Formats: sequence, C-alpha cells, structure tokens
Amino acid sequence: MDLASLIGIVLALVGVFVGAILKGADPVMLFTNVPALLIVIVGTLGVVWQSHTMKENLAALKAILKVFLPGTPPDPKAVVDKLVVYAGAARTEGMIGLEAKAKQETDPFLARALTLAADGSDAAVVRDTLKFEINAMKERHKTVANWHQSAGVFSPTLGIVGAVVGLMAVMSKLDDPQALGHGIAAAFVATFWGVFLANGLFLPWANKLKRLSAEEVAVKNLVVDGVLGIISGHSPRVMGEKLEGYFPASARKAS
Repeated sequence: MDLASLIGIVLALVGVFVGAILKGADPVMLFTNVPALLIVIVGTLGVVWQSHTMKENLAALKAILKVFLPGTPPDPKAVVDKLVVYAGAARTEGMIGLEAKAKQETDPFLARALTLAADGSDAAVVRDTLKFEINAMKERHKTVANWHQSAGVFSPTLGIVGAVVGLMAVMSKLDDPQALGHGIAAAFVATFWGVFLANGLFLPWANKLKRLSAEEVAVKNLVVDGVLGIISGHSPRVMGEKLEGYFPASARKAS
C-alpha cells in the first residue's frame, strides 16, 4: 500500500466532509441524492468512455489499483550496482559472458538490454531499440494518466448539469415555499460531487500515475546509459561514477 496515496485521500475526505458538517451541511443528503450521484458519476464515466478505446478504458480503471498498490518502487542504486557488476563481467569474460548474466536477470528490460549487448549489436542499434521501447511505454502510461485527467475535467461540468437539472425541478415547485430551500440545497449536491471527484480523486490520481511513470522511465534510461557504457568498454568504476549523476548530490555522498 502506498502510504502517500492512502494518507492523502484520508486527509481529503476528512478535510472536506468534516468541514462540510461543521458548516452545517447535511452529510446524509450528500450520499442519498441518487439522481445527483448518477448524473455526476455515471455521466462522467460515459463522456470519458467515449473519448477512449475500450482497451484504454479498462487499463485506466485497473490503474486505480496502481495508485494505491504500485508495487516495489524501482531502486536506481540497486540497478547501478548491477550494471557495475555486469561491466566487470564484460571486461573479464567478454561480451558473450553477458548472455548468461541476462538469463539470470529478473528485470525484463535490463535482461533485454544485456542480451542486445551480448549479441554484438551496434551501440546505436541498442540505444534506438531500447529508447523505442521506453517511448512506447511512456505513451501507454500517458494515455492512462490522461484518462483520469479527462475525468477530472468533465466531472465538474457534469456537476453543473446536475445542478441545472435540480434547479429546473425546484422551479416547477415555486408554489411550495417550504420545499424551495431543501430543493436548492439538493440541486447543488451534484456540483459538490463534480468538483470533489475532480480535485479530490481524478486529478490527484492522474498526477500520481504520471509520477510513477516518470520514475520508471528514469530507471530505464539509466539502464540504457549503463549498457551503452558496457558496450563502449567503460571501466566499472568510471561507469558507476557517471551513472551517479542520476542521483541528487546528497544521495551520491551517501553512496
């Protein structure tokens, strides 16, 4: 479980709903106004669903789990340590020795990079092949993040639609003054949910997915630079010092 996402959503819920209660809002009305919830939630899903393919829609829904359960984050230092070891192996055993190392490697991208190097591929070919794979991954991640960002754009608009529908219903009962206050309050429930879902869920999720993607891309770029260094015959020490450039100064000193 990602503690940042968990703590963030708890703080958002506590801040908004406790604040609303302290302001005198009826929390029951927020959750029992079924028409408002239908207009905002189902309506938002509908308009976003139209904007993407079925495959992209399903991938975006699955990505919500990744926000809270992203798995073990990539460890750049551990990758650098591996690359330094592989650079030493390439010097002592030759490039062909990397093929056996690649079969033992648990990271599929690093294993693929080592295999390309062991096959004797030109450095430019290795770089272009791996960069193409990274760019393809970035596009997939971008599509998923954009799905949630689109939901964050559309949900407030659907909230306004819900408010307008609610006000239309209120206007049809102007002959009943006692129902006006309750009706107007109920009309703005949709606006509340549209704005809250956008800023409390969809947009933060989009930002988290972009951040997770950026971290994965950075580690893969580190792998590319390291394998290219191995192909070029850089010494393990020199290559390790070069790859430390991916870390902030404090991390470099700590290592």
